[in-house]
Amino acid sequence: MPSRSDDDDPRLGDVSEGTVLRAILARTPSASHTILGPGDDAAVLAAPSGSVVATTDTLVHGPDFRLAWSSGYDLGWKSAAVNLADVAAMGARPTALLVALAVPRDLRLSFVEQLADGFRTACEALAPGCAVVGGDLTVSDVLTVAVTALGDLEGRSAVTRSGARPGDVVAVAGELGLSARGLAVLFGRFRDGEVPVPVVAAQLAAGERAALDAQLRPSPPIGLGPVAAMAGATAMMDISDGLTLDAGRMASASDVTIDLRSDSLGDDPRLALAGGEDHALLATFPPDVLPPGFRVIGDVRTRGADGVLCDGQPVDVAGWDPYRDWDAAAG
Repeated sequence: MPSRSDDDDPRLGDVSEGTVLRAILARTPSASHTILGPGDDAAVLAAPSGSVVATTDTLVHGPDFRLAWSSGYDLGWKSAAVNLADVAAMGARPTALLVALAVPRDLRLSFVEQLADGFRTACEALAPGCAVVGGDLTVSDVLTVAVTALGDLEGRSAVTRSGARPGDVVAVAGELGLSARGLAVLFGRFRDGEVPVPVVAAQLAAGERAALDAQLRPSPPIGLGPVAAMAGATAMMDISDGLTLDAGRMASASDVTIDLRSDSLGDDPRLALAGGEDHALLATFPPDVLPPGFRVIGDVRTRGADGVLCDGQPVDVAGWDPYRDWDAAAG
């Protein structure tokens, strides 16, 4: 994007709310289910199946992202992706996003434009037909992006966490541990003391760029959520807090034990078990069902003393918590 002068790129505190909203809406196409889009008190969406899946997530500067590491485009993309993944994990097809922004007055208008571009291109790439259809804008000292995502089950029943059965296989679609590797690069290489500093691309080793993209601009397999549902998935969820923690949640909801296989978890099984923000899809299927895009990583057993095992043994790897695993430094 060409550089802009300060006159062409005012601070948000120096322009009206209408100016900011027009800049955002100029970058917002219609969603395929839109009957009435932005501009009224609320959007109107078609719900052909009669059922709507709804989820919400909030990203706050500090525990969820750092402006030293994330551009406006990165933040818009990630804010869309993490919510689209939750819709897909129910077996639904994402149809619309509602975005509420709380922005500091000294933020530049170009940042909000980049944010809108990130939302648009993430939807185009990950969930065609889905788009931002409305939201809210207010002022805050802390940059906050709150997103509500809606989805259509297209006549199917929702796939919940509670349907896993003994004898099912455990499968995953998407990467495990790559996002955590990217976060380790950020914390290990791009800080001045405790203060985050911008990433220098020339300092990245082979493979580190992909790890940073997985952390800053994730690409969950959104389209495979409905595929899994149509194939007969018995349980499914988004892996946002690490495989161990989220598999434990599925095991608890289903009253089963999930036994993972370390030889199916990549070169670093411990990182795959503990790493957060993968936004892969974890699902269970009958043993004779495995749709394309999913790979088997374990089995479902009758409930035992532990909800999650790895190679038949209790797992001593905790999940990921942004309030514990990010430090408090701004940047």
